[in-house]
Amino acid sequence: MPRPVVVLWSGGKDSTLALAQTLQDDQLEVVALVTTVTREYNRISMHGVRLALLEQQARALNIPLQVVSLRARCTNDEYEAVMRDALLSFAQKGVTAAVAGDIYLNDVRAYRERLLGRVGMVGLFPLWAIDPAQLARRFRDSGYKAVICCVDSHVLDGSFAGRSFDGDLVASLPPGADPCGENGEFHSFVFDGPLFQQPVRRVGGETVLRDERFYFFDLIPYPRETSTGGRKKRR
Repeated sequence: MPRPVVVLWSGGKDSTLALAQTLQDDQLEVVALVTTVTREYNRISMHGVRLALLEQQARALNIPLQVVSLRARCTNDEYEAVMRDALLSFAQKGVTAAVAGDIYLNDVRAYRERLLGRVGMVGLFPLWAIDPAQLARRFRDSGYKAVICCVDSHVLDGSFAGRSFDGDLVASLPPGADPCGENGEFHSFVFDGPLFQQPVRRVGGETVLRDERFYFFDLIPYPRETSTGGRKKRR
């Protein structure tokens, strides 16, 4: 029988590529997508994408979604406790592994492995050590579509927020920026592609600067209208 696994899901392109590769393995069965959501905002933690779009994305992929609720600005101890409980619930049902879309950051991988090990699970990293430029091309050439939902202005100009993840975007990245944003340069939201039964319907809203550093491009479930016109504003 296939080994049941969960996918640590952000809604972005690396998670999507990791999911796609996992689904090609007959020895593995994906039983859920596990995503952290900040409860005060009802948005994916770090990425800032609305929960309603995350839910629509999971339905389009036809995979159950497990939301892990975090409070805003929670401590690392709080994060680990909440994640431990969520992962333990799967471990108790026989899930022994979690898939992650990490590419080459050894400290991030080691951290995940320690957290998973506390509940008797192991990490699977199907994208590990693959050249990010190759992964970026794989994503585009496979027919997936994504929008940049968060930009670190310490690395990229805020105008990258809201752009499609395509060849032109990768070509316009400044020297030193990772083509997959592995160092946190940007985050993405995937809304269509080979794994999707239908596109995630959304419209673009305003771009908001938070903490004087991160630009978030607001995606709004369609057909709700927005009259912001893509303006940037500060909060």
